[in-house]
Amino acid sequence: MGKRSVCYVLRIPVKHPPHLLMLNYIWAGLIIFSLVFALSTDVQELSSDRYRNGDAFEVTVSFPEEYNADARRQPVTVHLDTTAFQAFYPDAASPDARYDGELVQTQDGDQVVLGSDTELPQPWQDMRDFYGDETSDPIRAEAQLTDRPGTAVQARLTFEPVHFRKLNDIAAAALDFAETAASLALGLIGVLALVLGLLKIGEEGGLIHSLTRFVQPVLRPLFPELPKDHPAMGTIALNLLANVFGLGNAATPLGIKAMEDLQKENPSEETATNAMVMLLALNTSSVQLVPPVLLIAIMGLQVNELVFSIALATACTTVAGIAGAVLLSRMKRFADSNPMNNSS
Repeated sequence: MGKRSVCYVLRIPVKHPPHLLMLNYIWAGLIIFSLVFALSTDVQELSSDRYRNGDAFEVTVSFPEEYNADARRQPVTVHLDTTAFQAFYPDAASPDARYDGELVQTQDGDQVVLGSDTELPQPWQDMRDFYGDETSDPIRAEAQLTDRPGTAVQARLTFEPVHFRKLNDIAAAALDFAETAASLALGLIGVLALVLGLLKIGEEGGLIHSLTRFVQPVLRPLFPELPKDHPAMGTIALNLLANVFGLGNAATPLGIKAMEDLQKENPSEETATNAMVMLLALNTSSVQLVPPVLLIAIMGLQVNELVFSIALATACTTVAGIAGAVLLSRMKRFADSNPMNNSS
């Protein structure tokens, strides 16, 4: 008889920190709430037939000159009866009496296209936003014209049906932000590699150690728990200097490296030390004297008008951040959560 092999599967439970689980619950709750809200709104719109799906609305279409049966496209003006429009769309505000558009004649039938620069009444604006890639896209409606010869004819406009508008908005927004997140992450790879590479060169060449000794008297009162000449002082100083000079992309990897250096002195992986909280507060307050590079690229020399406002705002936020971090660190509830906070 052949030998039987037995395979044992070792299951190792993974314990997630409570604050990460709570954050996941919050995100899940927000997603579920948004989906429920969107679905309830869409069901209400469908039950009330807010957009009159499949129903035709009568208008008057006028031509600058007489109707041309051979022209595939010709400009028109759509005239509305405001009273009839509000009766057709009960939730709509009073629209304008006329809108510029275009009559398109195809083999499948006639269409009235309302231009992209036209400010439409609310139900039609929602339809244009729903079917267009942008809010400025034109909207099309099937048109049944009567008495074609002449300069003005009656027409019945039928728009494409609108279903589950809010759910489609959420799906489109999720895809757009996913694309933005991926582009942002890929764009930061080069910056992270460059800054961290330069930081490693500075560390091997002794620059970080020299900078640590230089900034020790300034940063020591803010980070009293750190040992003397700790290398995190150098990365913290570089992170703050990058923020001061508006180099946000360079400040990000430096801040991450500073947090990694501070974590080496942290005996707990689930709670932050006072030094880590102080660094986060300084980064959140964004100590800044030079406007950000992106703002300079957008505004040019006009950004000089904001220098004083930026300096004043960041000074106030920095003072508030430092004060908040110091006061919370002295509260027993927060100090007892990490043994390192009680060691000094």
